[in-house]
Amino acid sequence: MAEHDPVHELPDGIDGLLAIMARLRDPERGCPWDVKQTFATIAPYTVEEAYEVADAIDRHDLAELRDELGDLLLQVVFHARMAQEQGAFAFADVVAAINDKMVRRHPHVFAGASVEDAEAQTAAWEAQKRQERAARGEVDESALAGIARGLPEWQRAVKLQKRAASVGFDWPGIDPVLAKLHEEIDEVRAEFTAVANGEPDAHARLEEEIGDLLFVAANVARHGKVDVGAALRRANLKFERRFRAMEALAAAERGGLSGLSLDEQDAYWERVKRDE
Repeated sequence: MAEHDPVHELPDGIDGLLAIMARLRDPERGCPWDVKQTFATIAPYTVEEAYEVADAIDRHDLAELRDELGDLLLQVVFHARMAQEQGAFAFADVVAAINDKMVRRHPHVFAGASVEDAEAQTAAWEAQKRQERAARGEVDESALAGIARGLPEWQRAVKLQKRAASVGFDWPGIDPVLAKLHEEIDEVRAEFTAVANGEPDAHARLEEEIGDLLFVAANVARHGKVDVGAALRRANLKFERRFRAMEALAAAERGGLSGLSLDEQDAYWERVKRDE
């Protein structure tokens, strides 16, 4: 007699995934790790999976993208299952809510309205979000209302800047933004000097000035219509690629990077850059 295999009892598609999560969360027959999780403990994994989706896109790896999107979908199912257990909502409610939202926020597609271009659609989208917040009874009427505090800070910086720009508070072009960037660099340099001199509260001021510098750098990217996260990911990948190539060269010729002077290591860096 064949051994009973519960996997064969699972339905296909999204229903199968929902059934898998329900089984994993079963207090008696489920996985101990899955059972003990909460919204708070799962949230970091949700953010991590979103970044892994972005990484697969950056690498143009569609097979990996398929897998990472599955991992991200699992996070949605996990949160929905925990909410269902509390009687709050279920996965079907999540789907219904996003379907309703997308139809509601695209009247030019589903309700016969019209927009001139993508910029006009963005303005209409923000106006719709303001109406929705008002309908929920939210009293914050600031142009900055509704920007989540849980966003990565670079992303939140760009959103704050975009919202301020929507009411006209923005640099007229890139030149004054670059001038501000140089000004912030000078202020950071001054605080490094203050820290070295042992001035009271200098380190706190240094942190503040570095924050200002990063905020303006995000503004530079926004004016250039460059995604800050994508640009930084590419910079990280480039550094990692070059550093690993340095390590390989140094290992073959000098036994490794450790023990080499900074000038010797920099010579390897320049060789790698030339080879690229």
